[in-house]
Amino acid sequence: MKFGISTFITDQGIAPAALARAIEERGFDSLLIAEHSHIPASRRTPYPNGGELPEKYYRTLDPFVALAAAASVTDRILLGTGIALVAQRDPIHTAKEVASLDVVSAGRAVFGVGVGWNREEMENHGTDPTSRGRLVNERLAAIRKLWTEEKAEFHGEFVDFDPVYAWPKPVRRPHPPIYVGGGPAAFPRVAEFGDAWLANSVPPADLGAQIERMRETAGREVPVTVFDTTYEPEDIAAYRQLGVERLLFELQPRPEDETLSQLDEMAAVAAADAL
Repeated sequence: MKFGISTFITDQGIAPAALARAIEERGFDSLLIAEHSHIPASRRTPYPNGGELPEKYYRTLDPFVALAAAASVTDRILLGTGIALVAQRDPIHTAKEVASLDVVSAGRAVFGVGVGWNREEMENHGTDPTSRGRLVNERLAAIRKLWTEEKAEFHGEFVDFDPVYAWPKPVRRPHPPIYVGGGPAAFPRVAEFGDAWLANSVPPADLGAQIERMRETAGREVPVTVFDTTYEPEDIAAYRQLGVERLLFELQPRPEDETLSQLDEMAAVAAADAL
């Protein structure tokens, strides 16, 4: 089982280059970061975890700018979104951003995707929350065409463009892996687009049945990455028993010295598990 880090990169915590360097130096294999373009001042949508929305949601850096900075100081770790809010993103720009990240990182980009939960946020992007699932599916299909076809064309309900040239193409072939986030409602999307299922903080006791259901829907052995996990040894052991490919330990955005100290603790646990 592999170990990585999932986090929010903000203007108040450790800088992305310093974070990525520290993650690679400690032997982790990946860094996936969250995205929120903005947070509306007046919100009707409750925070899924309950209570007040944490400040980190208001202060995220653009993920592809942050990941490009991370790519510039690392050689090995995978660099991705966990998750990119495709319902709020232009597919042509997004295809170029992910492909550009893959080029500047020499093929280390991971495109973690989801539909999002904050209805007011997506409405400000002109997205109807009731149709966001269909919208995301079309945008993902269009992005794949832009990555893989020299002259791409797409005509759908939400995405419509005549033949276009779009470079750069990704280094990874046929394209960077798409990690589809979400619960059971997202399993058909995993089946259609997923190179992996990105399970969000699902505890081990609940994950086994969900993996079985996901793979039944997909009709194949889709790898599983769980993000925003603890680094308790008993949880790690339980995830290993379930055949999880990768755990992404949840790292809170904090100043550099506090972050490095927490990464040292996480790395020690991961190293002990490998013995």
